[in-house]
Amino acid sequence: MPPASVRRPVVSAGSARSLLLTVLGELVLPVGEPVWTSSLLHVLTGVGVEEQTARQAIARGAAAGWIVGERHGREVRWEITPAGRQLIEEGAQRVYSLSADAPAWDGNWLILLITVPQSLRTVRKKLYGALSWAGFGNPTPSVWLTPHPERAAEARRVVTDLGLRESTLSFTGSSTDVGLSDTEIVQRAWDLDGLVAMYDELLRTYDGVQPEPGDPVLLTHVELVSQWQRFPFVDPQLPEALLPDWIGRRAAAMFQELRTEWYDDAHARWNEVVAETSPG
Repeated sequence: MPPASVRRPVVSAGSARSLLLTVLGELVLPVGEPVWTSSLLHVLTGVGVEEQTARQAIARGAAAGWIVGERHGREVRWEITPAGRQLIEEGAQRVYSLSADAPAWDGNWLILLITVPQSLRTVRKKLYGALSWAGFGNPTPSVWLTPHPERAAEARRVVTDLGLRESTLSFTGSSTDVGLSDTEIVQRAWDLDGLVAMYDELLRTYDGVQPEPGDPVLLTHVELVSQWQRFPFVDPQLPEALLPDWIGRRAAAMFQELRTEWYDDAHARWNEVVAETSPG
């Protein structure tokens, strides 16, 4: 018999913030109404976050400008800020792009040659994170590339914001037989074996899961969306010409199917939670 829900692991403080962002984007934003702390805690603790950690995540979300609170006696009601809405919507656009049909690849790469000066060495980690989020791979030191030349604007913003414009060269073009082939470039630029393992775990975790109505479907829905939101950070969304029969496309189809299947029941339970946990 299929399991009713997924196993809930211990949740770190960083993961708690990620889960909070999922709750805000998947449950709070569509309703368009402020939400009480107790409602947020119901879901966060339900997916395995310790209450103190959950409260810290909410406080840090407020400090980051995602939400703003309005106190009513001893209770606080939270509203998503315009900055929080923008963050959620931009993230959702990137997340759900994993399920979109990719256009045929024309063979061109956007290539960045970036030298980080000694005086700016502290930005190296930020550079790696920002370009990885944008889908760039790093096949050799100082070289970043993507088969999506349309991401030049995003690359320009990263390079400019980090003060690296004067030490960056950029080109668009196809590879030749002088050096690595496109297949070899892909193998070196991204940790695809690690990514396959992540996708495989996701597929195995949710295969056959049929949560019961009520909290099980609400919490399992939140967990699924939260786990799926990790993948835009690591999946470069390579075209099929470079990565045929990619497991990520099958995982994306499963995610969309399950999210659609559980969405209405999860939101029905969320509305009950909001009513049950509202003061007075």
